[in-house]
Amino acid sequence: MKNFLRNISYTLILLAFATGLAFIFFHFVKDNSANIAFVYILALILIARWTTGYLYGILSSLFCVIFINGFFTYPFFEINFTMSGYPVTFVCMLIITITTSAMTTKLTRQDEMIAERERKLNDAEKERIRANLLRAISHDLRTPLTSIIGSSASYIENHDELDSGEKLELITTIHDDSIWLLNMVENLLSVTRIQEDSHKVSKEPEIVEEVVSEAIDRLRKRLPDASIIVSAPNEMLMIPMDFLLIEQVLINLLENALVHSESTQPVELHITNDQAYVTFHVIDHGKGIDTSTLPDIFSGQYDSSLASDTKRGMGIGLSICRTIVQAHGGTITAHNHENGAEFAFSLPVL
Repeated sequence: MKNFLRNISYTLILLAFATGLAFIFFHFVKDNSANIAFVYILALILIARWTTGYLYGILSSLFCVIFINGFFTYPFFEINFTMSGYPVTFVCMLIITITTSAMTTKLTRQDEMIAERERKLNDAEKERIRANLLRAISHDLRTPLTSIIGSSASYIENHDELDSGEKLELITTIHDDSIWLLNMVENLLSVTRIQEDSHKVSKEPEIVEEVVSEAIDRLRKRLPDASIIVSAPNEMLMIPMDFLLIEQVLINLLENALVHSESTQPVELHITNDQAYVTFHVIDHGKGIDTSTLPDIFSGQYDSSLASDTKRGMGIGLSICRTIVQAHGGTITAHNHENGAEFAFSLPVL
């Protein structure tokens, strides 16, 4: 019903508009009916383009031929189909209408097929992201939870036998693993800020220096001894972003560099601007990344030979980093350099 009303509305509005123009031409240039025919032909093309099926175009063609005959050709205001050429006129208008309708119908079907394919690809991408996140969670949640359960059980069962130092060590382990779990929850909540249907984010112009400063301040609440060297261009950089999401990306990358590089040297954060993109380089001077994990490092997948339940993984954080950066229209990469590893992500300036 809705589609029928839309088609009728388009048809009536276009025919009324064409008829109004035809009367204007007829008033000023009465002897030249060719202009009036062109006006109605244009209306027929638009009707065929913006309505579905052939019925509206065919009925409009009949209306146009009758109206031109009755109002705009001599004898005026009298229908006379015995005049020479009118069957040809009707046939020509009908051919134009049917041809245009066929072409637009085909284009509409192609557009629907393309839209359906894009929807399926989008659904597949969402499913892939969901599967990767679940895979990463299954590993990263198990590690700190196992540690918390083990430490708390030891404290409860051996409370009387433990000295104060051993008790403090167990409580510290529970505290550290709880902070790790909190960080994971923050990561997962960050993903919920990305629109479910379009994988895009709400972006506002933000000052890069403020985002970096806030990320480092939040990170130092968890890692008070974190040593980070920041370098950036002298000019103020402002790019469209979701402040909290990009802040979370920076926290994830900086924390990974500090925790997993196994280096005592400061982590470096270099910010570069090439006019089209602003790039954030997180560089550590540690053991680097195992080359076998580099191709899938942002996927959240794990190789059981490389991952251990005794060590917290990076997978979920890096997977979420990629999801956030891609939702901003940017790119993220990872590679080893001579003395460690570098993660870099770029965000478009516009």
